[in-house]
Amino acid sequence: MAIVDITIIPIGTDSPSVSEYVSEIHKVLKTYEGKLKYELTPMSTLIEGELPVLFEVIQAIHEVPFTKGCQRVATNIRIDDRRDKSSTLASKLASVQSRMDS
Repeated sequence: MAIVDITIIPIGTDSPSVSEYVSEIHKVLKTYEGKLKYELTPMSTLIEGELPVLFEVIQAIHEVPFTKGCQRVATNIRIDDRRDKSSTLASKLASVQSRMDS
């Protein structure tokens, strides 16, 4: 299981607001429910799943601004792929929280 932190940045839009694009991206993510988990944050989206599925979804959501008329899109991706033990969004948060409670 890997975790991706992804930000899709449409360039050259008519407005500084990108919520229109983010909502369309999350409609695409919804089609992958059952194959991955995802969470919208104020600055990016976190996605958890098997690496081949994550690469597939990254390509699919990168295309969204193009389908809405953008001519240029920048996508920032960070991948956390830990192989020595299982790691999920929830377990990473729980690990930090347990240390804060000590």
